[in-house]
Amino acid sequence: MNTKSKKSFSFAEAYCSIFGHQLKVSKNVTDHIHEYQCAKCKVEMTDTANGLLARLTPKFKETNKYLANFYKRRRRTKQRQFANAS
Repeated sequence: MNTKSKKSFSFAEAYCSIFGHQLKVSKNVTDHIHEYQCAKCKVEMTDTANGLLARLTPKFKETNKYLANFYKRRRRTKQRQFANAS
């Protein structure tokens, strides 16, 4: 018997499949890109380039981490420019 292909039943996943996920923002990557987590089944989602939601895969995590660092450095540079100008 192949037990690896069987998945345990979860009431939270069944609830979400019927009524939809209750997403809460878990991390603000940038001003317009966020990571979300479902309050019921703990599935993680993120914004995509075309404005839709997708499951948070390791590739999306890596991309979001890069974007967060890029925007953080960019903000610091802009703040220094404005501080020097005044």
